[in-house]
Amino acid sequence: MVDRPGMIAPEIAEAYEVSIHTVTKTWAQHDSWPAPAGKRGRFKEYDRQAIADFVRDHVARPAVDLEPERLYTAQQLEDAGIGITAGTIRADLARGRWPEPDDTADGVNRWAGATATTAISGRRGYRRTPKES
Repeated sequence: MVDRPGMIAPEIAEAYEVSIHTVTKTWAQHDSWPAPAGKRGRFKEYDRQAIADFVRDHVARPAVDLEPERLYTAQQLEDAGIGITAGTIRADLARGRWPEPDDTADGVNRWAGATATTAISGRRGYRRTPKES
């Protein structure tokens, strides 16, 4: 395989495990998307490091250190900066995409920091580096 310095949209999508639609219709429409470095076939080619910088600065969610044993409400998780809103947590819980709460005392859902950390680590957008080919 040829090691190319640039990436085209299908390669970017594969490397960051997103759809080509996300690359071309969402990321590439952002004001900070890098300028093309050339063209390969019918696709614009982008500098690999410029793409990594864009993803780091505009897509990747920062890792958050939650206290593993502490119980957090959905709002407290949002306030801690996990990168998703309390409303998204509640909606994902209802759809089975978020773990059941570790505690429901007084009718309030609470998740241990360890549970929330595991849940967010499996979500898209937390990848720090592209997938190895």
